[in-house]
Amino acid sequence: MKDSITNAQSVGNTLLEIGALLMSSGASTHRTRITMKRIANSLGYRIELLITQRALMLTIIETDQEYFFSRMKRISPLHPNFKMVSGISHLSWNVKEQNWPVEKINTELQRLKSLPHYPRWILLVMVGAAGAGFCNLFGGDVINMGVAFIATVIGLFTRQEAVRRKFNPYLSVFFAALVASFIAGLSEKFAIGAEPDKAVATSVLFLVPGIPLINSVTDMFDGNIQNGIVRAINGLIIAFAIALGLFTSKMILNF
Repeated sequence: MKDSITNAQSVGNTLLEIGALLMSSGASTHRTRITMKRIANSLGYRIELLITQRALMLTIIETDQEYFFSRMKRISPLHPNFKMVSGISHLSWNVKEQNWPVEKINTELQRLKSLPHYPRWILLVMVGAAGAGFCNLFGGDVINMGVAFIATVIGLFTRQEAVRRKFNPYLSVFFAALVASFIAGLSEKFAIGAEPDKAVATSVLFLVPGIPLINSVTDMFDGNIQNGIVRAINGLIIAFAIALGLFTSKMILNF
């Protein structure tokens, strides 16, 4: 009996870790649920789940002895990491098809968590290039693209620093939108380039909350209404922070 309790606790803790990693990395509620159930069933357990935006509550039941244990785990704030989402999905199929034990699952989880992220300068350059590309798509010339690139890079750097200094996430978005649109707005105020307004409009696109808004729709379609509403409201607040930053920079520059 003691071994059964220990095994159930070990499996439960592993499943909670997997669920929390998926949710904080940007997975939908449905994907998190089916991945956790796939792993639990492959290990010989039934589970009951309650998934919210801030916490996971899990009850695990051993199919033979009906021993169960319940536990809750807090979910970290959203840090999109699709490498983690795809890695855990691949892990879950390996558990099912190759009968991985819990120890091997935990080893693979540690490997996934230790994978290096892209260097900061690469993120800044690539996101800046994306902003310049959007500016070109909207009709901006080379000068406008350069302005959009600089504004996007500095805006993203501002957001990263605000997050690092533990500012409220919505304030971090506001600061980034304000800085990026202010820099791009200087080109409009002084008529730099053929279409300076295009640089202003595209300088804040890197802040658009695509993951929360997309997940809100998929969650509601899958019947996870509460999580869908919470994610939708989160996305709308971020959009409001972006609009407020744009409005503030326009008021400062008076254009």
